Amino acid sequence: MPSDETPDVDAADTADDTPAPAAGGSRRRTLIIALGAVVLVLAAFVVTQRLGPDGEATTPAATASIPPSSTTPPPAPETSAPKKAAQVPQDSGPRFQEWVDEVAGWLDIPQEAMHAYAGATVALGKEQPECHLSWVTLAGIGKITTDHGRVNGGSIAKNGMVSAPIGTVEVKDFSGATISDPGAAGPMQLAPAVWSKWKHSAASGATPNVQNINDAALTAGHALCAGGRNLEDGDSWLKAVSSLQDAPLFLHRVLATANVYGTVGQNSSPPNPAALKAVSFSIEKIGLPYIWGGNGKEKGDLGFDCSGLTTAAYASAGIELLRTAHWQYGSVPIIPADAEPQLGDLIFYGEPSTKIHHVGIYIGNQQMIDAPTFGQAVQVHPYRKPGDSYAGAGRPAA
Repeated sequence: MPSDETPDVDAADTADDTPAPAAGGSRRRTLIIALGAVVLVLAAFVVTQRLGPDGEATTPAATASIPPSSTTPPPAPETSAPKKAAQVPQDSGPRFQEWVDEVAGWLDIPQEAMHAYAGATVALGKEQPECHLSWVTLAGIGKITTDHGRVNGGSIAKNGMVSAPIGTVEVKDFSGATISDPGAAGPMQLAPAVWSKWKHSAASGATPNVQNINDAALTAGHALCAGGRNLEDGDSWLKAVSSLQDAPLFLHRVLATANVYGTVGQNSSPPNPAALKAVSFSIEKIGLPYIWGGNGKEKGDLGFDCSGLTTAAYASAGIELLRTAHWQYGSVPIIPADAEPQLGDLIFYGEPSTKIHHVGIYIGNQQMIDAPTFGQAVQVHPYRKPGDSYAGAGRPAA
């Protein structure tokens, strides 16, 4: 059933109910995401949770939007100061190991991979403290590249070696263009030039091995911190991750994944499994085009509209939602107006008594994923802005 809501060009809010575009804006149109169209703004998107010697986590932020492909140069990024986050255990001893193992379980990260990310964070924190490298950055990269070494049914042994060598994992964006780097290898998919320049072994005196998650994570950390970068700064964070892989689809998914990992990692209890599943589904759909009435490729469409995305996301978690934003608002528990949304909450816009016209899915730190408007891709951005028509948040996984 086609949705009855269609957003205008303002990504954080929607305003009208216009009909689907005519042939020139066909539902079958493919949206090509160009690097020159990515815009980043610091201070709205969790990108790091640093494990330092003082046991304190820091959470700077950045936002990204994915407009339609364009040859117009992007505007200069805007930045603002990062903000502090919750504390984590000390970076050594049983309490730290227990925390690492617990969070790995919550996020479905293999323990061997999680220890590699945390170990590289600790090592770089001592060697280059000004870099402020985060485990969530490394984990976001590991997830998006090879699902933490599990691509093609693989696994990671206790010594950090993958069960079978991982060659280049071919990745295509939703336009069909190949975005993976030729020759990239290992669980972090490091390009030959990156590996050759920055390779490090996590074991003293050993020869670095790109197929070892400990070595690959540490090498990625050195590449990210190169040139005196401070990863608490959003622009520096983007440049750092772009130095490993500069495809927009990769950048946006790593940003979103790191944001979710950071959000979960700050809490003292595990996330709701259904909410995490719905959010993970949404991250996988970043880059698909907005299609009025679209229900995703699983249903034969090229992309989604806003409620099509939320419906499909929660269907993947075994929760059935009604098909339009207005119906969803009226059928899920609405959280108190003064309460902060939680991971997986639905974010609604409009007037409840007449028409809720837009919905997104909350991923933490004031951010949501949604299908915003014609000509734009599924993407991440702040859920509030001055003058919006925010109507509240609902909790399907309550």
